Amino acid sequence: MKIGFLGLGNMGGPMAANLVKGGHRVVGFDPVESAQVAAGEHGVEVVDAPSAAVADVDAVITMLPNGALVLATYDEVLAAARPGTLFIDSSTIAVDDARQASARADAAGHRFLDAPVSGGVVGAEAGSLTFMVGGTEEDLEAARPVFEPMAGRIVHCGETGNGQVAKLCNNLILAISMVGVSEAAVMGERLGLSHQAFYDVISTSAGQCWALNVNCPVPGPVPTSPANRDFAPGFATALMNKDLGLAMAALESTGTDAPVGTLVADLYRAFSEGGAGGLDFSAIINRVRQEVA
Repeated sequence: MKIGFLGLGNMGGPMAANLVKGGHRVVGFDPVESAQVAAGEHGVEVVDAPSAAVADVDAVITMLPNGALVLATYDEVLAAARPGTLFIDSSTIAVDDARQASARADAAGHRFLDAPVSGGVVGAEAGSLTFMVGGTEEDLEAARPVFEPMAGRIVHCGETGNGQVAKLCNNLILAISMVGVSEAAVMGERLGLSHQAFYDVISTSAGQCWALNVNCPVPGPVPTSPANRDFAPGFATALMNKDLGLAMAALESTGTDAPVGTLVADLYRAFSEGGAGGLDFSAIINRVRQEVA
Protein backbone atom coordinates (compact mmCIF):
# COMPACT_ATOMS: atom_id res chain seq x y z
CA MET A 1 0.00 0.00 0.00
CA LYS A 2 0.96 3.64 -0.36
CA ILE A 3 0.72 5.39 2.99
CA GLY A 4 0.98 9.04 3.94
CA PHE A 5 2.54 9.71 7.33
CA LEU A 6 2.26 13.08 9.10
CA GLY A 7 4.50 13.44 12.16
CA LEU A 8 7.87 11.69 11.97
CA GLY A 9 9.14 12.37 15.49
CA ASN A 10 10.15 10.03 18.31
CA MET A 11 7.13 7.77 17.75
CA GLY A 12 6.14 8.48 14.17
CA GLY A 13 9.64 8.09 12.76
CA PRO A 14 10.15 4.47 13.83
CA MET A 15 6.53 3.63 13.01
CA ALA A 16 7.01 4.89 9.46
CA ALA A 17 10.30 3.01 9.20
CA ASN A 18 8.55 -0.24 10.15
CA LEU A 19 5.92 0.37 7.48
CA VAL A 20 8.73 0.62 4.93
CA LYS A 21 10.24 -2.61 6.30
CA GLY A 22 6.82 -4.19 5.95
CA GLY A 23 6.83 -3.51 2.22
CA HIS A 24 4.70 -0.37 2.08
CA ARG A 25 5.58 2.79 0.22
CA VAL A 26 5.55 5.66 2.76
CA VAL A 27 5.35 9.35 1.91
CA GLY A 28 5.95 11.49 4.98
CA PHE A 29 6.04 15.02 6.30
CA ASP A 30 7.44 16.61 9.43
CA PRO A 31 8.40 20.27 9.95
CA VAL A 32 11.56 19.34 11.87
CA GLU A 33 14.62 18.87 9.67
CA SER A 34 16.26 16.22 11.86
CA ALA A 35 13.08 14.12 11.71
CA GLN A 36 13.01 14.50 7.93
CA VAL A 37 16.60 13.32 7.62
CA ALA A 38 16.11 10.33 9.92
CA ALA A 39 12.95 9.26 8.11
CA GLY A 40 14.64 9.57 4.74
CA GLU A 41 17.46 7.34 5.92
CA HIS A 42 14.86 4.66 6.68
CA GLY A 43 13.26 4.75 3.26
CA VAL A 44 10.46 7.26 3.80
CA GLU A 45 9.85 9.57 0.83
CA VAL A 46 9.91 12.94 2.61
CA VAL A 47 7.88 15.76 1.04
CA ASP A 48 7.73 19.47 1.82
CA ALA A 49 4.05 19.86 2.71
CA PRO A 50 1.38 17.82 4.51
CA SER A 51 -0.93 17.99 1.50
CA ALA A 52 1.76 16.38 -0.67
CA ALA A 53 1.96 13.44 1.73
CA VAL A 54 -1.75 12.61 1.47
CA ALA A 55 -2.25 12.92 -2.28
CA ASP A 56 -2.99 9.63 -4.04
CA VAL A 57 -2.41 7.35 -1.03
CA ASP A 58 -4.44 4.45 0.37
CA ALA A 59 -4.19 5.55 4.00
CA VAL A 60 -2.93 8.48 6.05
CA ILE A 61 -1.51 8.14 9.56
CA THR A 62 -1.17 11.15 11.83
CA MET A 63 1.05 11.04 14.94
CA LEU A 64 0.87 14.59 16.31
CA PRO A 65 1.28 16.26 19.72
CA ASN A 66 -2.29 17.38 20.44
CA GLY A 67 -5.87 17.49 19.24
CA ALA A 68 -5.78 21.09 18.05
CA LEU A 69 -2.94 20.23 15.68
CA VAL A 70 -4.72 17.09 14.46
CA LEU A 71 -7.86 19.09 13.63
CA ALA A 72 -5.87 21.90 11.99
CA THR A 73 -3.95 19.36 9.92
CA TYR A 74 -7.15 17.65 8.82
CA ASP A 75 -8.57 21.00 7.75
CA GLU A 76 -5.44 21.47 5.65
CA VAL A 77 -5.19 18.06 4.01
CA LEU A 78 -8.61 16.43 3.70
CA ALA A 79 -9.34 18.15 0.40
CA ALA A 80 -6.01 16.98 -1.02
CA ALA A 81 -6.74 13.28 -0.49
CA ARG A 82 -8.60 11.17 -3.02
CA PRO A 83 -12.17 10.17 -2.03
CA GLY A 84 -12.46 7.29 0.41
CA THR A 85 -8.95 7.59 1.84
CA LEU A 86 -8.60 5.90 5.22
CA PHE A 87 -7.39 8.38 7.83
CA ILE A 88 -5.86 6.84 10.97
CA ASP A 89 -5.01 9.11 13.88
CA SER A 90 -2.54 7.55 16.32
CA SER A 91 -2.05 10.71 18.38
CA THR A 92 -3.30 10.80 21.96
CA ILE A 93 -6.00 13.45 22.02
CA ALA A 94 -9.30 14.23 23.71
CA VAL A 95 -12.20 11.92 22.93
CA ASP A 96 -14.21 14.87 21.59
CA ASP A 97 -11.33 15.89 19.33
CA ALA A 98 -11.17 12.36 17.90
CA ARG A 99 -14.89 12.43 17.18
CA GLN A 100 -14.57 15.86 15.56
CA ALA A 101 -11.75 14.56 13.38
CA SER A 102 -13.96 11.65 12.37
CA ALA A 103 -16.83 13.97 11.49
CA ARG A 104 -14.57 16.18 9.37
CA ALA A 105 -13.10 13.19 7.55
CA ASP A 106 -16.57 11.79 6.92
CA ALA A 107 -17.86 15.13 5.61
CA ALA A 108 -14.92 15.22 3.19
CA GLY A 109 -15.78 11.75 1.86
CA HIS A 110 -13.14 9.78 3.74
CA ARG A 111 -13.00 7.05 6.40
CA PHE A 112 -11.54 7.44 9.90
CA LEU A 113 -10.13 5.39 12.76
CA ASP A 114 -8.79 6.71 16.04
CA ALA A 115 -5.92 4.41 16.94
CA PRO A 116 -3.69 5.65 19.77
CA VAL A 117 -0.86 3.39 20.83
CA SER A 118 0.85 2.02 23.91
CA GLY A 119 4.45 0.84 24.07
CA GLY A 120 6.46 4.05 23.83
CA VAL A 121 9.51 4.59 21.68
CA VAL A 122 10.82 1.09 22.44
CA GLY A 123 7.60 -0.43 21.12
CA ALA A 124 7.58 1.87 18.11
CA GLU A 125 11.11 0.81 17.20
CA ALA A 126 10.40 -2.88 17.78
CA GLY A 127 7.10 -2.88 15.89
CA SER A 128 5.34 -4.16 19.01
CA LEU A 129 2.88 -1.35 19.75
CA THR A 130 -0.61 -2.00 21.02
CA PHE A 131 -3.15 -0.16 18.87
CA MET A 132 -6.44 0.78 20.56
CA VAL A 133 -8.83 1.29 17.69
CA GLY A 134 -12.14 3.12 17.54
CA GLY A 135 -14.29 2.92 14.42
CA THR A 136 -16.12 0.38 12.30
CA GLU A 137 -15.11 -3.26 11.96
CA GLU A 138 -14.98 -2.79 8.19
CA ASP A 139 -12.49 0.06 8.41
CA LEU A 140 -10.40 -1.81 10.96
CA GLU A 141 -10.13 -4.81 8.65
CA ALA A 142 -9.09 -2.51 5.81
CA ALA A 143 -6.42 -1.02 8.08
CA ARG A 144 -4.92 -4.28 9.33
CA PRO A 145 -2.19 -4.40 6.64
CA VAL A 146 -1.22 -0.91 7.76
CA PHE A 147 -1.18 -1.70 11.47
CA GLU A 148 0.56 -5.07 11.33
CA PRO A 149 4.17 -3.95 10.63
CA MET A 150 3.94 -1.59 13.60
CA ALA A 151 1.90 -3.69 16.00
CA GLY A 152 2.23 -6.39 18.59
CA ARG A 153 -1.50 -6.23 19.24
CA ILE A 154 -4.53 -4.58 17.65
CA VAL A 155 -7.64 -4.18 19.83
CA HIS A 156 -11.00 -2.99 18.53
CA CYS A 157 -12.43 -0.81 21.30
CA GLY A 158 -15.76 0.03 19.69
CA GLU A 159 -17.10 3.20 18.15
CA THR A 160 -15.07 6.18 17.05
CA GLY A 161 -13.39 7.84 20.03
CA ASN A 162 -13.23 4.67 22.10
CA GLY A 163 -9.61 4.13 21.16
CA GLN A 164 -8.86 7.39 22.96
CA VAL A 165 -11.01 6.31 25.91
CA ALA A 166 -8.93 3.14 26.26
CA LYS A 167 -5.68 5.11 25.95
CA LEU A 168 -6.65 7.57 28.69
CA CYS A 169 -7.64 4.69 30.98
CA ASN A 170 -4.31 2.99 30.27
CA ASN A 171 -2.19 6.08 30.93
CA LEU A 172 -4.04 6.93 34.13
CA ILE A 173 -3.19 3.46 35.43
CA LEU A 174 0.39 3.79 34.16
CA ALA A 175 0.96 7.09 35.95
CA ILE A 176 -0.49 5.78 39.20
CA SER A 177 1.63 2.63 38.89
CA MET A 178 4.84 4.56 38.28
CA VAL A 179 4.33 6.76 41.33
CA GLY A 180 3.61 3.67 43.43
CA VAL A 181 6.68 1.84 42.15
CA SER A 182 8.82 4.92 42.74
CA GLU A 183 7.60 5.40 46.32
CA ALA A 184 8.19 1.73 47.13
CA ALA A 185 11.64 1.76 45.51
CA VAL A 186 12.75 4.80 47.51
CA MET A 187 11.40 3.31 50.73
CA GLY A 188 13.31 0.10 49.99
CA GLU A 189 16.60 1.79 49.19
CA ARG A 190 16.42 3.92 52.33
CA LEU A 191 15.92 0.77 54.38
CA GLY A 192 18.90 -0.97 52.78
CA LEU A 193 17.18 -3.07 50.10
CA SER A 194 19.23 -3.19 46.89
CA HIS A 195 17.58 -2.18 43.64
CA GLN A 196 18.21 -5.64 42.23
CA ALA A 197 16.60 -7.42 45.18
CA PHE A 198 13.66 -5.02 45.02
CA TYR A 199 13.20 -5.79 41.33
CA ASP A 200 13.71 -9.54 41.63
CA VAL A 201 10.99 -9.83 44.26
CA ILE A 202 8.39 -7.34 43.03
CA SER A 203 8.70 -8.15 39.32
CA THR A 204 7.60 -11.73 40.03
CA SER A 205 5.14 -11.02 42.83
CA ALA A 206 1.77 -9.33 43.30
CA GLY A 207 3.27 -5.87 42.76
CA GLN A 208 4.52 -6.60 39.25
CA CYS A 209 3.47 -4.11 36.57
CA TRP A 210 4.76 -2.58 33.33
CA ALA A 211 6.06 0.46 35.20
CA LEU A 212 8.50 -1.81 37.03
CA ASN A 213 9.09 -4.76 34.72
CA VAL A 214 9.76 -2.70 31.57
CA ASN A 215 10.27 0.92 32.61
CA CYS A 216 11.97 0.37 35.98
CA PRO A 217 12.70 3.81 37.51
CA VAL A 218 16.04 2.75 39.05
CA PRO A 219 19.14 1.87 37.01
CA GLY A 220 20.44 -1.66 36.76
CA PRO A 221 17.68 -4.27 36.89
CA VAL A 222 16.20 -3.47 33.46
CA PRO A 223 19.11 -2.35 31.24
CA THR A 224 16.82 -0.87 28.57
CA SER A 225 14.86 1.34 30.96
CA PRO A 226 15.35 5.14 30.76
CA ALA A 227 16.77 5.18 34.29
CA ASN A 228 19.99 3.82 32.78
CA ARG A 229 20.23 6.80 30.39
CA ASP A 230 19.70 9.68 32.83
CA PHE A 231 15.97 9.41 32.10
CA ALA A 232 16.26 10.22 28.40
CA PRO A 233 12.64 9.86 27.42
CA GLY A 234 10.89 6.90 26.00
CA PHE A 235 7.70 8.64 27.10
CA ALA A 236 8.35 12.18 28.28
CA THR A 237 6.95 13.67 31.47
CA ALA A 238 5.44 16.52 29.44
CA LEU A 239 3.46 14.01 27.39
CA MET A 240 2.31 12.16 30.48
CA ASN A 241 1.24 15.48 31.95
CA LYS A 242 -0.72 16.22 28.76
CA ASP A 243 -2.41 12.82 28.80
CA LEU A 244 -3.31 13.13 32.47
CA GLY A 245 -4.89 16.49 31.72
CA LEU A 246 -7.07 14.75 29.13
CA ALA A 247 -7.88 12.03 31.65
CA MET A 248 -8.87 14.60 34.27
CA ALA A 249 -11.20 16.25 31.78
CA ALA A 250 -12.74 12.86 30.96
CA LEU A 251 -13.18 12.06 34.65
CA GLU A 252 -14.90 15.38 35.21
CA SER A 253 -17.18 14.94 32.21
CA THR A 254 -18.33 11.55 33.51
CA GLY A 255 -18.70 12.60 37.15
CA THR A 256 -16.12 10.02 38.22
CA ASP A 257 -14.53 10.50 41.64
CA ALA A 258 -10.81 9.69 41.32
CA PRO A 259 -8.84 11.00 44.31
CA VAL A 260 -5.74 8.88 43.61
CA GLY A 261 -5.66 9.74 39.91
CA THR A 262 -6.19 13.42 40.69
CA LEU A 263 -3.30 13.43 43.17
CA VAL A 264 -1.00 11.71 40.68
CA ALA A 265 -2.01 14.16 37.95
CA ASP A 266 -1.15 17.03 40.30
CA LEU A 267 2.26 15.47 40.99
CA TYR A 268 3.06 15.11 37.30
CA ARG A 269 1.87 18.61 36.49
CA ALA A 270 4.10 20.14 39.16
CA PHE A 271 7.01 17.91 38.11
CA SER A 272 6.65 18.83 34.45
CA GLU A 273 6.21 22.53 35.09
CA GLY A 274 9.20 22.43 37.45
CA GLY A 275 11.57 21.62 34.61
CA ALA A 276 11.31 17.85 34.19
CA GLY A 277 9.09 17.88 31.12
CA GLY A 278 11.85 16.59 28.86
CA LEU A 279 12.71 13.64 31.09
CA ASP A 280 11.09 10.22 30.94
CA PHE A 281 8.00 10.02 33.11
CA SER A 282 9.75 7.47 35.32
CA ALA A 283 11.94 10.34 36.54
CA ILE A 284 9.07 11.05 38.94
CA ILE A 285 11.19 8.99 41.34
CA ASN A 286 13.34 12.13 41.67
CA ARG A 287 10.27 13.94 42.96
CA VAL A 288 9.76 11.18 45.53
CA ARG A 289 13.37 11.61 46.61
CA GLN A 290 12.83 15.40 46.65
CA GLU A 291 15.72 15.77 44.22
CA VAL A 292 16.02 18.50 41.62
CA ALA A 293 14.74 17.20 38.25
